[in-house]
Amino acid sequence: MSSESRTELLAWLNDLSKLNYTKIEQCGKGVAHCVIMDSIFRDVPLAKCKFDAKHEYEFVGNFKILQAVFDKHKIDNDIPVERLVKCRFQDNIEFLQMVKKYWDQHYPGGPYDAAARRSHAISTDAKRAGVRSRPSQTRRTQEKAEETPRKSAARSSTTAARTSATSTAAAASGAGVPGSTRKPSASADADRDQLVAVTKDRDRCRNLAADLAKERDFYFNKLREIEIIVQRVTEDEPPEDGAVGIELLKTIQDVMYRAEDGTIPQC
Repeated sequence: MSSESRTELLAWLNDLSKLNYTKIEQCGKGVAHCVIMDSIFRDVPLAKCKFDAKHEYEFVGNFKILQAVFDKHKIDNDIPVERLVKCRFQDNIEFLQMVKKYWDQHYPGGPYDAAARRSHAISTDAKRAGVRSRPSQTRRTQEKAEETPRKSAARSSTTAARTSATSTAAAASGAGVPGSTRKPSASADADRDQLVAVTKDRDRCRNLAADLAKERDFYFNKLREIEIIVQRVTEDEPPEDGAVGIELLKTIQDVMYRAEDGTIPQC
């Protein structure tokens, strides 16, 4: 694990990515890690990243891009997306330290122009979109060119068209109403079921993450309480002969075995 401090990590990240972050928590947006990986491999689709993301679902989208990079380059480290997108300091600094360590080992060297890479990715994506739009414009031009002879043919057969329209309207009024109600498609039902399943899975992951965070805080508070007790005895009220009293040991034991509701089981 990298040993850099928060200030050192932020300075390195901003120098590399030109994102100008002020807090480690901002790494929870996911885009910083995409830029870091692009500096190593030069193949991350930065045009798909949401650099101005403000919502969790946008953060998740950025982390999906990062996961695809991990899969492509066979990086085995897990990405705890559910925790990272909450933008909490501890989760994000631990993950950033891991990414920094990987970068130290695999960065190919030489300068990396993050701003130019983003501009190039965005302009390339725009060009592709323009190429895709040209066929539709050509089709519209052809349709306009074909529209004139169609109108001439329609004018030459006005009487026949009116007769056909009248018969069609009569048929529609007699049989069209009962069949006008459309049944929902099977694909729509499948999409709805999939959405429900994904929502349940998301809620389950959130509950699991909340339980783990609660358990972590519970044991951290125990350790902190013991640390304060030991500090008070060894620094504020040091024993004369250097011995640790039975009362101190009993106090520490009570902290260790105290349940969440404050009760201490009797042996």
